[in-house]
Amino acid sequence: MGISTPVRVSCGASGPAGWTRRLFKPLLSLVLAAAASAASGAGPARMKIGTTVWIGYGPFYVAEALDLYKKHNLQVSLQVFSDPALIASAIASGAIDGGTLTYDQVIGQVAAGRAQKVVLPIDYSNGGDAIVADKTIARLADFKGQKIGFNPLSPSDFLLTYALKTAGLTDKDITPVSMTPESVPAAMASGQMSIGVTYEPSLSQILGQGGGKKFKVVFSSRETPGLIADVLVFDDKTIQARPAEISAIIGAYLDGLAYMKAKPDDAAKIIGKFMGVTPKQVKEQLSGVYNIPMAEMPKAFAKSADTTSYYGSAEVIGKLLLDKGQIKAIPAIEATMDARFVTALTKK
Repeated sequence: MGISTPVRVSCGASGPAGWTRRLFKPLLSLVLAAAASAASGAGPARMKIGTTVWIGYGPFYVAEALDLYKKHNLQVSLQVFSDPALIASAIASGAIDGGTLTYDQVIGQVAAGRAQKVVLPIDYSNGGDAIVADKTIARLADFKGQKIGFNPLSPSDFLLTYALKTAGLTDKDITPVSMTPESVPAAMASGQMSIGVTYEPSLSQILGQGGGKKFKVVFSSRETPGLIADVLVFDDKTIQARPAEISAIIGAYLDGLAYMKAKPDDAAKIIGKFMGVTPKQVKEQLSGVYNIPMAEMPKAFAKSADTTSYYGSAEVIGKLLLDKGQIKAIPAIEATMDARFVTALTKK
């Protein structure tokens, strides 16, 4: 197969409304490539997908390592963004064909008039994002008047906003300290602040300090399943024009997910190589994310008040975005998704 170098896109101003997924950690050398079909002699179709680095994207890493795109006569290069807020704008401009976003981003994009739709539910955070604090903080109500370190316009920002609301507080009741997720462990260790919001692998770094007794989780994404959800997104024009390629990407992703279930040890080695962590750490971090199996994917598109459904989570997310002035109105939920690919797969 042909190998090319992934493009790293530098950060700039944040995009339109909505919080964003992970900041880029180590440079991800990830290109999913496929050889031409020997039978047809045709060259592989090509697609560029914008992404960041996150444990929930493990199936994509496995798909690349095992060349799972070859049978689909497809070549996919992942464009690694250091600022995930730029991915949606890159999709809109045509610089990339699609991208991995969080569902709150999709709501923000559609509210801004962009026809970007979820075609694949990837995962939802299941404890991999958390608010941690030292022993002086016993409950969310104790956050009032405290300095809290987190990355603005990120899943950490979203989780904190939601947690504060459950305690009857707002961001005006705290002193926000802007920092990257990777900076939170050191800031808390130095005593700069008592509370921090981050995600794996930084989360484990904090909880491991002081023999595991110095800091604790006060609130995590495990308490809000579905609200921090990673999805594969394409512009509606691309969906209409290139359904075969999109189906191929989804198929290879599912093959990667199946391999993770069948051979967890081997998969952990592959994922660890991309993430820059040990296989043991991969397995630990995977406990904080739930990769949605194919049989459950239709539930994400089904009408339900449950937050693991986009209908249920959109109500919560939309209200938070409205309250923070990120959007002017909650868009129609149907405009944020296209379930045709998942429907076709689950009917086989």
